[in-house]
Amino acid sequence: MKIKSYRLLFLFTLAPLLYSCSNDDAVDEVALEDAQEYKYLRVLVSDETTNQLSLINPVDGTASFFDAKFAKSALYTTESGRYAGIIHRADNTVETFDSGFEYHGDHVDTKGTPKFGSLTGSSLLPTHFKSKLGEILTFNDGDGTLSVAKESDVHVANASFTTINAGLLAHHGAMATFKNGTYAVTEKDNTISGTLPEKVKVIDRTGKTLYAAKVSTAGIHGNASDGTYAVFGSASGVLVAESNGNQKLIPLPSDFGTAWFGTILETATTGKFVGYTAAKGAYLIDIIANSINPIIESTKIMQCKSSYNLSKLGVLLYSGEFLLFDLNTLQSVKNANVIAAVSETATQKPQFALSERFVYITSPATAELVQVNLSTFNIMKIKTSTTPYCITLFGHENSAAH
Repeated sequence: MKIKSYRLLFLFTLAPLLYSCSNDDAVDEVALEDAQEYKYLRVLVSDETTNQLSLINPVDGTASFFDAKFAKSALYTTESGRYAGIIHRADNTVETFDSGFEYHGDHVDTKGTPKFGSLTGSSLLPTHFKSKLGEILTFNDGDGTLSVAKESDVHVANASFTTINAGLLAHHGAMATFKNGTYAVTEKDNTISGTLPEKVKVIDRTGKTLYAAKVSTAGIHGNASDGTYAVFGSASGVLVAESNGNQKLIPLPSDFGTAWFGTILETATTGKFVGYTAAKGAYLIDIIANSINPIIESTKIMQCKSSYNLSKLGVLLYSGEFLLFDLNTLQSVKNANVIAAVSETATQKPQFALSERFVYITSPATAELVQVNLSTFNIMKIKTSTTPYCITLFGHENSAAH
């Protein structure tokens, strides 16, 4: 409420000057809105050495702290945006956390206070996380199974994940959900050494194979899905799978040599994904056109991520420079130095999350979250737990209440 009062005071003070400039009034109002984060968006940060989670309210720059079961957890956001998945890979455990914000199309309802969910999982090396069609999924590297639960069960007493056994060997795998409720899952046949899989097959919710693999690769890592296409990074090219069993490889650019995309990111456009490799940079993968085009070619990228609404790509360089790309035009729309340079050999590097209005960057050395306004590049620092580790945004890019 204080922020709204200050806005009104500002506008009334300037009223004599702006009386005849209604367009200027609109511009000023937009500028004031862009100066702060959406009311119902939150930042969650895990810690490398302690069990603490830092829940950041970016509107007022405050942090509250919660104790997870273990330290050094990976964080993800569920499809609805309301919940976060907390993956303790080494400790064979999955937790859920509720932002307390429920989206209703044009507004957000507050459903209690932020808290852990009753829903927990126990499996062997849960690693890969996905959330589609109201489900929460993990791929368990320790035994090649999937664990699945419903978002609606997060607060059901004693709720747990159900295991899907598709007869897979243990491997460092991944899965993707199709719109018809079936899954694409990686499988290992040991044609290459190591833990990476070589193939992808389509299964149903019981683990039954619906469509066997049609393409064999020299190794798979990284994947994303828009519900129509499941896309996997592979040493043999970009592997695309569909729910009807169709599969294809899109060739990598001719100058890639042995490089390949180990990270695949979703975008807001069906059939378009971002592929990233530290050896070359970030590229737009167009499944329909069978094309791969550069967004940024650089070997100095520390991390790249899609924005929360999937319309932009954020790139953080080791130099401390942040670049923002429009995924429709592939053009850079913003860039600025936002943090100090980071050594490429640093054991713990900053991570970031990107909203429509801000980029949030962890600072492990100073126990802070760096909040950068994308309109002005003004910087605010918010104290976190001792050694901030992973980061995710959850909640909603919306400020309208019921």
